[in-house]
Amino acid sequence: MPFLGQDWRSPGWSWVKTEDGWKRFEFFSHDLEDNSTELELKELQDENKENLFTGDDCEAAAKKRKKDNFNNNAKSHFFYQEKWIYVQKESTRERHGYCTLGEAFNRLDFSSAIQDIRRFNYVVKLVQLIAKSQLTSLSGAAQKNYFNVLEKIVRKVLDDQQNPRLIKDLLHDLGSTLCILIREVGKSVLVGNINIWICRLETIINWQQQLSNFQIPKQVSNGITLDDLPLHMQNNILYKFSDGWDIVNLGQVTSTLHMLSEDWHLWKKLCQYHFAEKQSCRHLMLSEKEHVDWKLMYFTLQKYYPKKEQYGDTLQFCRHCSILFWKDSGHPCTANDPDNCFMPVSPQHFIDLFRF
Repeated sequence: MPFLGQDWRSPGWSWVKTEDGWKRFEFFSHDLEDNSTELELKELQDENKENLFTGDDCEAAAKKRKKDNFNNNAKSHFFYQEKWIYVQKESTRERHGYCTLGEAFNRLDFSSAIQDIRRFNYVVKLVQLIAKSQLTSLSGAAQKNYFNVLEKIVRKVLDDQQNPRLIKDLLHDLGSTLCILIREVGKSVLVGNINIWICRLETIINWQQQLSNFQIPKQVSNGITLDDLPLHMQNNILYKFSDGWDIVNLGQVTSTLHMLSEDWHLWKKLCQYHFAEKQSCRHLMLSEKEHVDWKLMYFTLQKYYPKKEQYGDTLQFCRHCSILFWKDSGHPCTANDPDNCFMPVSPQHFIDLFRF
């Protein structure tokens, strides 16, 4: 007969004496909730008691969704913050099971990586790729951690006033995926209560509205401005950009930068950086004077082919130890020449590592 009760070998519950009597002491309670969340929970409980029999169906559904959202937003202590993990694809005598994408996303320290300017674009691209195709493959804990990381990304953009366009593209892809999963595919592919996913979709829409109304405040400076720089220095700044939309946006600042941003040499170099010569020959764009319109060709080519990815810092994979790690932290490698075993991991390669 199966044993359904609490394991008799466990140490049992811990109890503390309070003014209202003895209460069970819950570990991690101080880490999981703060004063605001406790007050919100009390308000929800009071509302449920008052409107137990008199509440409308719509109000009851809204309260249920609010409670589910509160439970979903509670922080969890099951997320590790490790600098490296072992990528295991099959069971062996020494190790059983395998490492999944959700486990890797939970254990690697992506929350701290967001604060590093070198890794920010890398994490954003990885989160965007997961939103497009791998969201349903994550476990419930991994999905919860995924949205916690996403919230930190949005808050950082709103606070630092940098990279708003990247986050707009990310939220657009994630919102489109959630709409398809909720309305067309159905509840069977989603882990957790459907009300939680509806609240997440509403949060994404709210973030999109905040970013659409986002404006960088003008800063008055008595020093040297960008327009005061010599012409060749402004031109060199434009040649440092690797994204066409950044060049277009910068060209709207002054008339001089607009003139420099329309230089066909600049767009030709950008096309040669991102795309191969065969790709450019397939989509030749000629102007009215029968010259190659390199600016139009760039925006045409990016619709058909992926652009060359460029990141300040990426995850590294050790072929000898099968370990995924951040470069600055390293890992305990047993190879004679560890440097030759390391290879950079792009966001797409990171996802491919966990496809079995």
